[in-house]
Amino acid sequence: MANLISKTIAQISNLLKELQVKRFLAVVLVGFLLLTTNVDQARSTKAVTEKIDEVVHQNDSQRPKTTGEWNKEARETEDAPGERLQKIATESAEAFKNFGSVYPDTAERSANAQQK
Repeated sequence: MANLISKTIAQISNLLKELQVKRFLAVVLVGFLLLTTNVDQARSTKAVTEKIDEVVHQNDSQRPKTTGEWNKEARETEDAPGERLQKIATESAEAFKNFGSVYPDTAERSANAQQK
């Protein structure tokens, strides 16, 4: 009985030692990959930014689409509240028109997808 218990304890300790070695090797491998992988973060970030700008500005609308553009327009019309309200109304009408042209197609595709 004592022999069985000592064998079981020996097997468990060997298993734990093996797991620690595997864990150590995994950490070393991940560290090696991270240190040797050459990723040009600045270039990829710039490419993603340019792609997003291209998608955002793909239609010929004159209304602002980004927060920076909205803030710039707000600063330009800061002293003329009437002009600001007129621009907001014009841009809102254009936005609703754009939404109205996209919504039926989107609704139809969504309805078709739900039926499948």
